Amino acid sequence: MSEKIVQTAGREQLGDFAPLFAHLNDDVLFGEVWNQQELDVKTKCIITVVALMSSGITDSSLTYHLTNAKNHGVTREEMIAIITHVAMYTGWPKGWAVFRLAKEVYGA
Repeated sequence: MSEKIVQTAGREQLGDFAPLFAHLNDDVLFGEVWNQQELDVKTKCIITVVALMSSGITDSSLTYHLTNAKNHGVTREEMIAIITHVAMYTGWPKGWAVFRLAKEVYGA
């Protein structure tokens, strides 16, 4: 079994304001979905980056997931190839935006 993914950001950032959302984030999304064994964590990281890029989300959540991908073995070269490939399907401006964040995470 791989390492257990544990997330507390929901409770730390929204626990008092939106406790149900915090619970769903920390316990369901990260506690259950991210810990399912059918996909390895590296693959889940790649899928998550692609999903966020496809949605046009280029805020701190994408930076977090790019860092998470790096920390779980997605190399700089793999991430460059992933972003380039996905840009062909989701749009060139999204590729530019994600590359800007990826350069910060992986180093220029």
